[in-house]
Amino acid sequence: MRPGERNDEHDDIEERFLEVLDEATDAVREAGIPFVIIGGIASAALGRPRWNPEGADVDMFVRVQDAQTAQDALAQAGFETGEGEPHWVLKVARNDVTVDIIFRAAGDLYLDEEMLSRAELTEFRGRKLPLVSREDLLVMKALAFGEQTPSYWHEALGIIARGELDWDYLIRRARHGARRILSLLLYAQSNDLPVPARAVQELFELTDGRPGG
Repeated sequence: MRPGERNDEHDDIEERFLEVLDEATDAVREAGIPFVIIGGIASAALGRPRWNPEGADVDMFVRVQDAQTAQDALAQAGFETGEGEPHWVLKVARNDVTVDIIFRAAGDLYLDEEMLSRAELTEFRGRKLPLVSREDLLVMKALAFGEQTPSYWHEALGIIARGELDWDYLIRRARHGARRILSLLLYAQSNDLPVPARAVQELFELTDGRPGG
């Protein structure tokens, strides 16, 4: 292998991924469909700044009523439609890059007007993208964390470590899975991350006497 060959291949993969990202977001915008970017792109931009384009997907979060329209718009833009899961995601692809059109996230989270209003227009690899808010991303990562997604816990911790959060909003969103969020915040505190005591206390009160959550 020649010096620099691996870097050239990595650059080619990233360039192809970013081209697909631009084409996908342009097509959905032109169709007038509200969306936010979640997943690995949002985690890299809002939490831990590590991202690998190899095998990466574009995760677009849309309203339930817009999911099929978004897939149709992407198909009309030249994307190939793929087999998704009818209860939470539709799929398209181009140049070996998959675009997941997600309309139901773990914990029965749906894109609503409040989430849209809090979207953060943030730079990612030289382009501005409407990313889900840090608070909503943290909740998503905590609720989706499991054996198959071990990195989600650390990505959520990275969001806490990066900067100030709207704790009132986060606690309100945490009602979708209060015990899971509480466990994350307690662990974050044990690692000296900036979690206010009142956030932990309010979540304790929210879960008190409830068998689940």
